[in-house]
Formats: sequence, structure tokens, C-alpha cells
Amino acid sequence: MSVPPLEIFKAYDIRGIVRETLTADGVRQIGHALGSEARARGLDAIVIGRDGRLSGPELATALATGITSSGTNVIDIGRVPTPVTYFAAHHLGVGSCVSVTGSHNPPNYNGLKMVLGNQTLFGGQIRALRHRIVKGDLNEGEGQSRSAKVEDAYLDRIVGDIKLSRPMKIVIDCGNGVAGELAPKLFRRLGCEVIELFCKIDGTFPNHHPDPSKPENLRDVQQALRDTDAELGLAFDGDGDRLGVVTKDGEIIYPDRQLMLFAADVLTRNPGAQIIYDVKCSRWVAKSIRHQGGRPLMWKTGHALIKAKLRETGAELAGEMSGHIFFKERWYGFDDALYTGARLLEIVSRWNDANWPLKNLPNALSTPELNIKMTEGEPHTLIEKLKSEAKFPDARELITIDGVRADYRDGFGLARASNTTPVLVLRFEADNKEAMARIQAEFKAALLSVWPGLDVSF
Repeated sequence: MSVPPLEIFKAYDIRGIVRETLTADGVRQIGHALGSEARARGLDAIVIGRDGRLSGPELATALATGITSSGTNVIDIGRVPTPVTYFAAHHLGVGSCVSVTGSHNPPNYNGLKMVLGNQTLFGGQIRALRHRIVKGDLNEGEGQSRSAKVEDAYLDRIVGDIKLSRPMKIVIDCGNGVAGELAPKLFRRLGCEVIELFCKIDGTFPNHHPDPSKPENLRDVQQALRDTDAELGLAFDGDGDRLGVVTKDGEIIYPDRQLMLFAADVLTRNPGAQIIYDVKCSRWVAKSIRHQGGRPLMWKTGHALIKAKLRETGAELAGEMSGHIFFKERWYGFDDALYTGARLLEIVSRWNDANWPLKNLPNALSTPELNIKMTEGEPHTLIEKLKSEAKFPDARELITIDGVRADYRDGFGLARASNTTPVLVLRFEADNKEAMARIQAEFKAALLSVWPGLDVSF
């Protein structure tokens, strides 16, 4: 029996290639360690949900076997979006859960997003599970396993909270991910006429990859908006915790701009509230929050890291450029694309033209997330060298809480190491094309100064 490899124990979750780095036996061992950690914390039950990947049933069964072998009980809620698993932890009163999900990774990946005692595990807490396995620090017992259905309670909770000002016609694209079953039901119950794209759950993702942060994955929504009289398009990622938004004319409203809309709404009821955003977000986010009387706080990228900061600060709202939005006001503080989509419609339905408030959000010339592929470990090494050696002569401020973000009088550039895949992540924003070219040139020079030969053809 081999110990699960260290490489699958990521910063925010466990993730690997099915039957290669992530095996059923490895997941069983992780379950045993997680159940043992739960017992050590005085917790007695863990909810298990899974997304629509083909490997989900086998890995969820292995996970349950491991957890119950520690003496911890399991509540299996079946195939549901990740946020429904988070909801179940609250609704069923156990405060702990695991979503078996590969998120937006390719079909041959899967993984585990874990919550114990209402706290998302990350960093050292995740690596500590492997340490338990290596040391044999595992509790032995005979936990019980039972099934539960929470989908209706989840839908009831949202429909009881969200009220649209008028009926709307929308396009929703679930990319054959696990949101495909619940999203159409939710938006119809809210009073929408729904045009469905790829809502049949299929773990091979035959139509396009379920990652709404990539513009190419939103083309079908854009086409449907051109071909129909729908007002707005919503797209969901593979496990239903990230949202893409497209206007009638095909413009993508990136999540940092979505966050400005949500912040303005939340601040009408919570004057002076703190709003958290990650390092990839536009400079306009902080400006917009301040203009609305709120207190902006920039923080590290990563759903688990943002949730921890949300708990620490008591902020009412947080958001990431990747599409994770976290509502504490009126919700539970976890990332939930279905609820976020409902909140968006609640706001824009107040206008006769739902696109008007979206089109009039502050904007700047910007790039989507740019990725440079490297080998495992190299992006983190590069970033450390960038922090200690590189020069950014035109920058007004260097922010190094997560990678290197250089803020300029007319834009910003960011380089950070992904914590989920071995890539260097870049993003740029500027007031005009000349500023964009200058900032990118400075970053290219800085990157090549510490890593000669790097492909900087962005």
C-alpha cells in the first residue's frame, strides 16, 4: 500500500490524475486521515457530495470507506454541485463536508475540496493529512453511513431569499457539468424563461470545457444570445462554484466587474462594510468599493484562502477574478455560482434593460488570465526570484502577498504561481494600448532577467 504522492496535496484542495496520481486506494487513505482529524477535533460526521465526473462514484465510495474506518459517520448526498455540498454541511448541522470534484480540470482529473468544523482546509492543514498517513496516526472505528437528499432544501433556501423585480429570459450554459440538473430548475423557480445549453451532465465534457474564465468557452452563450431574444447569459464551471456572465451584445462581464455590482448592492444595506478581492482583480474594484463607502481589502488568490480571510475579517462579500464569489450577507460565505447568478438577476431585473447596469460598470483595457506552462515547482521558484531580484522601475507600488503585482499610474501587471497546476499566471490592465504595451514590456524584461529562455510571447 503506497502513500498518496505529495504532488496531489495542493494549496486549496487535493487534486490529481485519476488512477495515476489519484487512486481509489489513495482516496481511501485520505478519507481515513480526514476522519481521524475530524475525531481529533470532536466532530462526528462528514457530508460527501460529488460532481459529474466519471470517476466520481468510485472515489466517493473509497472516501466514505476511509472516513467510516476512523469511526466518523458519513452522510452521502450523491451527485450535486460543490456549493450544495457546502450547503448540506450547514443544513444537516454537521459543519463538515467533502466535495469529490475535479473543478475545471480536464476529464481525467478529480480531487477533494474539504471542510471541517465550518473551516475550509488549505495549505499545511491539507499536507497534514498525508503526514497522518505516513505516521500511521489514524483512528480506528466503525462509523455509520447514510444517504440524504438536500437539493430541494437548497433550492427552497435560495428562492426564499431572492426576489426578481420582473420575469427574465436567460441563456444558461452548464458545459455538461454538475450544475446542469439544478440550475435550470432554480432559475425557472425564480421566474425566468430559460434557454438551456449543455445541461445534460456528462463527465467527458463533449461540447466545451466547463471553465467560464476562458473566453472560448463562452462562445456558445454568445451565439445563443445573438440567435434568441434572451436578455443575458450565465455559464457555470464543472462543479458549479464559478460563474461567467455575458451581456446581450456578447460582452463578457469578468468577475471583478461583477464584484463591483455586488459590492454596490451589499453596501446599500451594510454601510462601511469590508469587501475582499484577490490580486488578479482590476484597480477599479478598490476605487468602486471606496466610492460606495466600503472598505476594500486585497488578498491572495484561492477559494480556501479567501474564505479564511472572510472568516477572519467578518467581511460581507468577497470575490476572485477566477469567478468565485462569496456572499456572507444573506448567505453562508462559501462560493456558489448558482446563488451568485440568482443575486445578479435580482439586481439587474430592477432595470427594464438588464444589460444597462452591467455595461455601465467601470472598465479598463485588460487581458484575461494568461498562462505560461512550466514544470512542477518552477513557477514558485521563478516568483521567488522575481521578488528578490527583478526590477520594475516605472511601478508606483509592488505588492507581494501573492506573486508580484506592480501597480502603475496607468495600469498594473501581475505574475503569480498557480497553486493548482504548474503554470505561471499573468494578468495586465491599462488605461490605453500604449500603457499596456509598456507594462507588458517591463514584465517581459523582468521575467527574462530571472528566467532566461522563458516563453514570454504574450
